[in-house]
Amino acid sequence: MMLWPKRFFRLIRFLLFYVWEIILSNLYVAYDILTPNYFMKPGVVAMPLSVTTDFQIFLVANLITMTPGTLSIDVSTDRKTLYVHAMYIDDEEAVIRSLKEGIEDAVIKLYAD
Repeated sequence: MMLWPKRFFRLIRFLLFYVWEIILSNLYVAYDILTPNYFMKPGVVAMPLSVTTDFQIFLVANLITMTPGTLSIDVSTDRKTLYVHAMYIDDEEAVIRSLKEGIEDAVIKLYAD
């Protein structure tokens, strides 16, 4: 019965986190566009998924797509890998770690009991 305040505050924390992610990525992309040098090194990474339900996979994929500089391309048939196109890949492992520790962990915490 007392779970709704906990879930409400989790949702607020999640929304604040995601708005901050959007602001940062917008600034990064805008800086790259407005400066004479391009820092883009686009590519596709295979991100192993820790989320398990279809809705959580859907949420992670769509949140990644709505963040400037990244685009979810496909989910593997076994639902264990998400393929993501990113504009800035200096280190593939760092990109995967950033996505997993950022958006995916936020979705996992949102649905934690």
